[in-house]
Amino acid sequence: MPHDIRRVSGQDAPALNALLHASSAYQGDYASILDGYEVTPEYVERHLVFAAFPPAPPDAGPLGFYSLTDAELDLLFVADPAQGTGLGAALIAHMLKTARAKGIPSVRVVSHPPAASFYERMGARRTGTIPPRPPKISWERPELTFDTGGV
Repeated sequence: MPHDIRRVSGQDAPALNALLHASSAYQGDYASILDGYEVTPEYVERHLVFAAFPPAPPDAGPLGFYSLTDAELDLLFVADPAQGTGLGAALIAHMLKTARAKGIPSVRVVSHPPAASFYERMGARRTGTIPPRPPKISWERPELTFDTGGV
């Protein structure tokens, strides 16, 4: 199913937060990382934040989103019902195209551990490990890099 991927504005922050906090990826052992976390309207206005919307209805909320902060993929979330549909791959392809257009040669990702294999399937290479930062983050996180082909 085609999706409309477009840059969002600060007024979309509540919908992005709803998607982020509904994610089953950050429940259980990983819940602490999102405890109290909020995508603010200021964050959305300051960074490159793009969301994927279904083709209809026109007022439907986002099914996924990403944010590119300088040369780092800061956030990538896909709604649970949209996982496995190719939406994550479409968001990564869009992010890489955006980074290339901005002249960013590579994009760093500090990954949620269960998502590392997804990034590797999308072409990222493992470059390191980020140590825990207790009390909020008590686990190591994979560090990966996408080469964009841009200079």
